[in-house]
Amino acid sequence: MPFEFQNTWLIYLLAALPLLAVIYFLHLAWKKKVRRRMGDSRLIGLLTAGFSSARVHSKFILLSVAFALGSVAAMNPRQPGTSDPVNRKGIDIVVVLDVSKSMMATDLAPNRLERARQFIRKLMSEMPDDRIGLVLFAGKAYLQMPLTDDHGAAGMFVSTATPESIPQQGTVISDALKMGASAFAAGGTSYKAVVLISDGEDHDDQALSTAMDLSKQGIMINAIGVGSPEGILLTDPVTGQPKKDITGNPVISRLNEPELEQLAQATHGVYTRLQGSDEAVAIVKKQLSQIQAKAFTDRSLINYRTWFMWFAGGMLLLLVIEMLIPEIKKVKA
Repeated sequence: MPFEFQNTWLIYLLAALPLLAVIYFLHLAWKKKVRRRMGDSRLIGLLTAGFSSARVHSKFILLSVAFALGSVAAMNPRQPGTSDPVNRKGIDIVVVLDVSKSMMATDLAPNRLERARQFIRKLMSEMPDDRIGLVLFAGKAYLQMPLTDDHGAAGMFVSTATPESIPQQGTVISDALKMGASAFAAGGTSYKAVVLISDGEDHDDQALSTAMDLSKQGIMINAIGVGSPEGILLTDPVTGQPKKDITGNPVISRLNEPELEQLAQATHGVYTRLQGSDEAVAIVKKQLSQIQAKAFTDRSLINYRTWFMWFAGGMLLLLVIEMLIPEIKKVKA
């Protein structure tokens, strides 16, 4: 099996070797110049009779080789084992999840956010060959997890998503969609889908134009509405009292279906209100089936035999040898 390097970008470390050589020879030239200025060359020769330039050169060569070995070790040379990578066919899906405080409303029991989590877990179990990414948003959007085929890890990220994950409150759907688009690999115009899960409560003027930009990039938005159009009175989790706005009126959180429907339609996606996870997942799966599946290799299942320790060991050995070589040789009396 051929060798490969895990961290190929570290090959730039080897480019430092010529620079080190230039610095070394410039240093030697400077030392010779200083020596000529010090005075009588015969006297200076007697005073430095024990100095060995050959040993200095040898020490530099050892350090240079040690640096090269260390650079190769950092690149982690490895050889694929007997396990073959698993070829899967799937699409890239970025789940954009609203974690604003309105998602804690209980018009869907036990609350909107928990029902959204249940939907995501069901979606992942129904689409095992697809790569999943996760963006959380409220007043700001964050890429919580890049695209991965490790659905176990994705499930853990989903389970820990709470309003406390985003300190700044609000509903910036446009920023969340842009963050979701940035999670996809550059290039290509297919195999990409965003699943937006939100109550769409705060109207975002930029969301529709952002959705149209994503459509031009070949990204389909499928929107999942969480909540009820008639809404529910929000309560303060600390006091248990109804929340009030700045004018003193009770705060009612309502599902904004028209905005979510517009976003889906602008990208040839589908909108559905989340009531039962099975039904919503079936609708989204049917829509995603229109996207051409692509083959990609799951290299996480390959057992690699790594060789970095041999290069690291060689580096340490050369460094020890270099330390044991003195620059001063014994002078015969």
